[in-house]
Amino acid sequence: MVFALTVGILTCLGLILLVFIKPSVQFRGEQISIYWLPPLAGALILISGGALSLQEVAAGLTAPTAMNPIKILILFFSMTLLSVFLDQAGFFRYLAETMLAKAGGSQKALFFTLYATVSVLTVFTSNDIIVLTFTPFICYFTRHAKVDPLPYLFCEFIAANTWSMIFIIGNPTNIYLASGADIGCFEYLKVMAWPTLLAGLGSLAALWLLFRKKLEMPLHQEFTPTARPDKPMVFLGVLHLGVCILLMVLSSVLELPMWLISLAAFCSLFVSAAFYLAARNRTPSILLEVIKRAPFEMAPFVLSMFIVVLALEKCGVTALLADLLGYLPAVPAYGISSFLASNFMNNIPMSVLYSGITAGATGAAPLYAAVIGSNLGAFFTPIGALAGMMWMQLLKAHGLQLSFGKFTKYGAAVAIPSLILALIGLMCQPI
Repeated sequence: MVFALTVGILTCLGLILLVFIKPSVQFRGEQISIYWLPPLAGALILISGGALSLQEVAAGLTAPTAMNPIKILILFFSMTLLSVFLDQAGFFRYLAETMLAKAGGSQKALFFTLYATVSVLTVFTSNDIIVLTFTPFICYFTRHAKVDPLPYLFCEFIAANTWSMIFIIGNPTNIYLASGADIGCFEYLKVMAWPTLLAGLGSLAALWLLFRKKLEMPLHQEFTPTARPDKPMVFLGVLHLGVCILLMVLSSVLELPMWLISLAAFCSLFVSAAFYLAARNRTPSILLEVIKRAPFEMAPFVLSMFIVVLALEKCGVTALLADLLGYLPAVPAYGISSFLASNFMNNIPMSVLYSGITAGATGAAPLYAAVIGSNLGAFFTPIGALAGMMWMQLLKAHGLQLSFGKFTKYGAAVAIPSLILALIGLMCQPI
């Protein structure tokens, strides 16, 4: 146990250090993420040290269960690529610009419009995609409007990571935890709708209290939409995403696995878009850009952390943590501990770990509490989620310096009340 636990802790510390020291490297003019190297090193050390055999790794990676990480990755990549396709076609930017233009010259109206827009879009896509899409746009807009970007940047980031709780597809952590417990989309939504609504209202109120004075300043320039969406591609993307979400909601009735539905939707979209582009003598540049933007580094990261957790489970660490949490009230214990653990090891490996911990718990409440912790932990510190790491890098690329302390100062002021409200909402559910 000592060997596996030591390697697990060092792996998490290595991940944190690398995020702060050098999260990416430049290769042929492109920034390549390398945050997955500590988990990969940890997994290899555990295997070479005898904590886990290759046969056990292979069995874990190919297990015929919903917890199979290969299936989870297929689901994640398929849904991500569907969203990236729509983003590449200009859909999200067009919606954002249209909504923001209606806010006129009022910062207050702009702030609430942005929160509503991000919240609605996050419900139907991934929080990571929304963060990556909106952040450059907000930097551009606030610079030209001569206003402080922080209220809008935190508004976007917090809205995306709060409302991502409501559907399984909103966050990879939702997918992993819920799929591992064989929870369907509709069953998940019935439980998580009320906690998400409370957390959403709480986060909006906290954001307003934090930034209300900054938002009283007038805008120096009203916004005029400039986006030109590719209408045929947007139609294909919205159609496939809509059908995919509908089938996933009905997956338990249809007895179809969600990973297979999402994979079929993306393949159908890719093929139909390719045929349309060929028929119109258009280059397949949009498809190439979609593939180029896929977060491929997620694969070694998730698989490596899965191996680390397998080793921890084998040596009894997971059972020990489950026993310790079992002595405490389930919802607050699992919700608060997962919230804090996300900010020690990132919310994706935390979800891998907690999927094993919650498997031995009584009822589904601990699992939903861990889902809440994995989402809201994203805006407590930059370590909490991959979206936070990418967000900080985007801000730096646009000339905005945001320190760890300042992120935590604003993030904690919103995350803590939102977490309390969401957990209260969960405890009110008849699960």
